[in-house]
Amino acid sequence: MIGDETNLDQDIYQDYNTSFPAVNQTNATLEEEECGVSTELFLHICLLPSMCIVMLISFLERRSKVYSFEERFPYLRGRFGIVVPLDFTGTLRNRWSYTFAFIAAAPQMIQLILGFIVPFNVPKWLIALMYLVAAFEVALANLPFFVCLSTTHRAVGGALGLLYTLVWLYVEVWNVQCAHKFCDKNTFDGSLMCYEDLLQWPYLLCLGFLLCRFGFMLATEVKNCLQKRNKQAEEDAVLQSCQYKYVQTLLRRPPERSLEKSWFRRKVYDSDPYFKFPSRMIATAVISLVGLYIIISSELVSSSLGIKKLYTLVETPSFWTEYLDYAAYAWYVSAVLATLSSVAHVGHVLICYRKHMKKLRAGDKSFLPARFRTPNSAVSMVALVRYPGCQIAYTLWGYLIVHFALFVFGIVFVFLVVIPIREEGFLSWLIDLITFLANFFIVLLLLKLQVLLVRLFFLQDKLSPEDKQKPLALNNRKAFHNFNYFFFFYNVILGLWSCILRLLRSAFVSLLLVSRINRTVMPKGFELLDKGYRTWIGMIMADHYHNNLVLVCFCHLLLKRTLERHTAAKSYSCVNQTPGNLAASPLEVRVRTRWLLLYTLLRNPQIILLRKREKLNDNREQLAVVWATMQTQQAEAAAAVQSTDPSLLV
Repeated sequence: MIGDETNLDQDIYQDYNTSFPAVNQTNATLEEEECGVSTELFLHICLLPSMCIVMLISFLERRSKVYSFEERFPYLRGRFGIVVPLDFTGTLRNRWSYTFAFIAAAPQMIQLILGFIVPFNVPKWLIALMYLVAAFEVALANLPFFVCLSTTHRAVGGALGLLYTLVWLYVEVWNVQCAHKFCDKNTFDGSLMCYEDLLQWPYLLCLGFLLCRFGFMLATEVKNCLQKRNKQAEEDAVLQSCQYKYVQTLLRRPPERSLEKSWFRRKVYDSDPYFKFPSRMIATAVISLVGLYIIISSELVSSSLGIKKLYTLVETPSFWTEYLDYAAYAWYVSAVLATLSSVAHVGHVLICYRKHMKKLRAGDKSFLPARFRTPNSAVSMVALVRYPGCQIAYTLWGYLIVHFALFVFGIVFVFLVVIPIREEGFLSWLIDLITFLANFFIVLLLLKLQVLLVRLFFLQDKLSPEDKQKPLALNNRKAFHNFNYFFFFYNVILGLWSCILRLLRSAFVSLLLVSRINRTVMPKGFELLDKGYRTWIGMIMADHYHNNLVLVCFCHLLLKRTLERHTAAKSYSCVNQTPGNLAASPLEVRVRTRWLLLYTLLRNPQIILLRKREKLNDNREQLAVVWATMQTQQAEAAAAVQSTDPSLLV
């Protein structure tokens, strides 16, 4: 009886699982959320520490402008400066560190795009505002990574960044371990959990790099403090030396005989040791590659699991199994080709950026459309802000579109080539192909024949034997008119095929250029309709105006010479100052200034009458004026006595 009751309970449990799979899946999801930390909750928790870190670093920053009410608080004078996360206009410092910091924020950005981060519920007509708030929340949660990298107080930035990164790394490792606990290859969601580490390893790697970077910053700053070295000044000198060398190469006379370059440098990539890509371009390229990896990995994992599920539904081999094999092969081959195309486009964008910047610095704007050669200031600066997001989104969308288009092409290839060969034989398919190609080549031959006939019979002879072609002048006009009349009717049919080929070529080129915003997909005259191309033009123009290395180096040299002259001109005022007085506190500076003012007024009492003073209720101002008048009269009398000739007194 006990055994029967046990079997009965098991049967009831199995029937319950079969009848209510959604309930079991919901329970598993709830258990997973209890085990791991959700991204939305973690972002909410990180807001307070993030604001505290930013406020602390802002307190350490100094402002150049000091307000009058700050005089009451000497220790807060000039404090709470504006914190700059990073300079996207052209900074060359910490380029790879900023890139890894952006990659660390990539999972949140992907979840933000997919709509998984919802700070609050809003009506449907306010969803755009909700996305804006969610984006600001993600930006604020990731702000300490960038602030700690960009601050001049490297010891504090390194320590705070180390602790903040350590917390993020611990939470992410914990979530990956929790995902492995729910790995179940018998269900679709459980199978996805088994590949969680495959999707998260770039994120973990970047957090590990940031952890090492902040630790290195802290250790280096402690070492520099002990050795009394200025590491920041050394890095600035290295960056400026690279800029100076690049300007020297521009101003240097080109060699009479150019050096022979290798095939790789001529056809693939010609390196330039003195050209430095800004952090904006490096971060955009690397994040595009990481986004491609995440999209491709998720797509392949989901598709492989879906194909396995379809194979299980088709138990016995049939024609559906054969078609499923063809679809799977076409899907995977198109994924490989689309991946190679997208990666090549990311690298080609960097090459085009360097080529365009060099042309602009040389004053060559011939590659720009005529209406874009005079930039709009506001549009160009906005394009500088929009470019990273546009390039990343265009790259991801370009991969998906190209992948789907290649998959459709692969399916068409299977139905037009593979299946006919398997069913009818290779010879029958080859005869059909030759028949089609014969008509195609005849059409091409007739097109070329028209050009050849005109060149031989209907153009006048060359004016000079050195001319490359005949002049544009008709010969045998009556024969040409007959030629034009008879081919008029046939060219209508050729125009139909030409129209189809034009559409196919335009579609092919547009598919290839969908992720390359440095080339417009619109014809000439309609470039304004291509927002991506307008963003690219505005970005390179703003970059050229703000980061022209010739102008930057000139300004560096001008500032350097100005500081040297200013120091030499004021060297006499530093004679009585000790090294301790040079870095005096604001209170000491104020006392010294007051003493110098008093000494100057005592030696020059007439200046008292010229000073602007506040109106007082007592008579101290009147006494000061009377005293200054008496001192001035006495000084004038003493000067008159000294200037009088002694012989007159006798």
